[in-house]
Amino acid sequence: MEQWVVEIWRAVNLHWIVDVWKAINNWIPIINLLFAAAIIFLERRNVGVTWAWLMLLLLLPVLGFIIYIFIGQNLARQKVYRIRARMERRVREEMREQEQTIHEGTFPYREAHVKQYEHLIYMNLMSSASPLTQNNEVTLFIDGVKKFEALLERIALAEDHIHLLYYKIGNDTTGHRLLKALVRKAQEGVKVRLLYDGIGSLGVTKKMFRELVDAGGIVCPFFPSKIPYINFRLNYRNHRKIAVIDGEHGFIGGFNIGDEYLGLNHQIGYWRDTHLMLRGDAVHRLQVQFILDWGVASNETLTIEPVYFPRLEDADRTAVQIVSSGPNTDKQQIKNGYIKLIFEAKKSIYVQTPYFVPDDGILNALRIAALSGIDVRIMIPKKSDHLLVHWASHAYIGDLLRVGAACYLYDNGFLHAKTIMVDGQAAAVGTANMDHRSFELNFEITAFLYGTEVTARLEAIFEQDMKKSELLTPEKFEQRWLITRAAESMARLLSPIL
Repeated sequence: MEQWVVEIWRAVNLHWIVDVWKAINNWIPIINLLFAAAIIFLERRNVGVTWAWLMLLLLLPVLGFIIYIFIGQNLARQKVYRIRARMERRVREEMREQEQTIHEGTFPYREAHVKQYEHLIYMNLMSSASPLTQNNEVTLFIDGVKKFEALLERIALAEDHIHLLYYKIGNDTTGHRLLKALVRKAQEGVKVRLLYDGIGSLGVTKKMFRELVDAGGIVCPFFPSKIPYINFRLNYRNHRKIAVIDGEHGFIGGFNIGDEYLGLNHQIGYWRDTHLMLRGDAVHRLQVQFILDWGVASNETLTIEPVYFPRLEDADRTAVQIVSSGPNTDKQQIKNGYIKLIFEAKKSIYVQTPYFVPDDGILNALRIAALSGIDVRIMIPKKSDHLLVHWASHAYIGDLLRVGAACYLYDNGFLHAKTIMVDGQAAAVGTANMDHRSFELNFEITAFLYGTEVTARLEAIFEQDMKKSELLTPEKFEQRWLITRAAESMARLLSPIL
């Protein structure tokens, strides 16, 4: 081909590319405007989230658009759970019975002091379809090794079914120990169902579960990527940790399955968390939630069978409500439960959380409590695994220090516990951090506990943790470097989408 022909060809193609690029640039402001309108008028988000997304779209026009497509969808408008009639009937019948007796003032509280939390109990009942159960035995775990050994022990004793849901299952020694235990039970004829989060457990492969599947177990990811490397539900993760063994024993709390949770990761060090083993009717509510999540992730629809909800003799007298929340609803049940629990406080509020990025509701509740003379203590890790969240946490901690709250920086490894204790009489333990992600974006689950004995144990643990923490005084806080203050302010602006 003649050289002059080649040059003309290149020029024509170059001009075409330039024209297309100019056209795209002309459309970007219009696309941004349309998306801004959608966010403001259609998504119905809170004001903080709306402004955070608008900032992102304006500052990063193309990249912000792509990020929004992947993590900005409003899942509340999509029908995620399809509840079968028998399941809904069972839940509604329990709700109506308790609702009526609470209204009539005839609800049979086994412990008299539990009645003082009747309004919180009623709210959890109506918003989260969570009946109060009063025959529960509660075992506390704050050490990953002991929790994991207890789980393996219950798995070894399983006779009918094992239902496990974990945000993260590590492709490591601990993860493989669990799988070997499950394989043995599947080979014995026990029905094993294992559910894990598709993003939280990025290190796992189908090969890792092959032996369990060959033995008859069923393994499913929650919201996996249908197209390789592309997941339009990237931002909505199942952060729950649920284990139900034969419908009799249940586990709920902060520990996932992996070496780091047993303190075997030397970079992280000791992993301080809080987990519960329940025996009693509260396990039935854990079972309901597992069945609902299993129905979303698998092709198997579990029905209401007596084997999943066995009649249990009274194990103890601890009152428990299991409350779930997620992006499939705008109710924010766990956050509202936290706020109501905080407002019930008369003497003290102890909070432990790895990520303290509260919205205005939580922050104002804690500020009002501190201003009212209530002993408010917040404990967060001294070293966080997320730098932006670390900066944002300190920005919010500053607000509470100024009104008299105490802040402790845990310095014996990593604090991952998600607990609230009030007045030594009521508590919440579960998977939800005190941040926007847990309240609005993740599928979470929390146990609300009513009783002096279990709450006193949790408060004693908190006070032991104080000895391994640094007290952050207002004076120390004000000595921060200027660059640190700037980073905290920027992180706080972005906190609704962290």
